[in-house]
Amino acid sequence: MEITYREFWTLVHGMGLGAVFLLAYAGGLAELWALRGVEETAAGLASRTRRLLIGTWLMAGAAWGVVLTGTWIVYPWYREEGGIRDALLANPNTELWHTFGMEWKEHIAWIAPFLATAVAVIIWHYRRHPKKLEALRKPLIVTFTAAFLIAGVAGLFGAMITKAGPIR
Repeated sequence: MEITYREFWTLVHGMGLGAVFLLAYAGGLAELWALRGVEETAAGLASRTRRLLIGTWLMAGAAWGVVLTGTWIVYPWYREEGGIRDALLANPNTELWHTFGMEWKEHIAWIAPFLATAVAVIIWHYRRHPKKLEALRKPLIVTFTAAFLIAGVAGLFGAMITKAGPIR
């Protein structure tokens, strides 16, 4: 079994960076959720904040990696003459994947790295003030989850579009 150049970059884009994104979200959310300061020592909060910084920056970096590889490496293959886009538009059963799914992937998915980066920057800014960070916990969880959901919908569309018209 052989993987083509295009299949390799599609795997890096979706399964590689996408998987890192999902794992970083899980870790970051767990640390944000636990950042309540209840019966927490100063050393414990510092350790938790360090893990939170790593998780949120990892998620932000993976989100940027996903959108950049998707936009500049994988997406041009989709738009090629006689490529996947043309095949999806030619079939009424798969036209929705292009009209809604690709619009989401092309435009709305770019919001995810901005939101993830915003969370990481806020945590980095307040890293030495755990009590202030604790007060921002709920808005950070909402923002972090919004980034995850936006990227998750884009990933779902990507998987369905790839299933409907695989990259060769």
